[in-house]
Amino acid sequence: MKIDVAQMSSRLASDHTISDYDFWRALKTINNELYRIERLRMPIPMKMIYARAIITSARSKRNPSI
Repeated sequence: MKIDVAQMSSRLASDHTISDYDFWRALKTINNELYRIERLRMPIPMKMIYARAIITSARSKRNPSI
């Protein structure tokens, strides 16, 4: 399964049903979970890395000053 980060982030950035707060909250949740996984020395799922990249990119496309 190939994940196109640029395409998915553009789609999310243009979706106005998702607020800036939703992006911030999702990113915070993913980062907290990645921190927990790292502290437990568990393998990090690649889907979480992709999700973080997609949300970060979408957030910056919507608000370039971040």
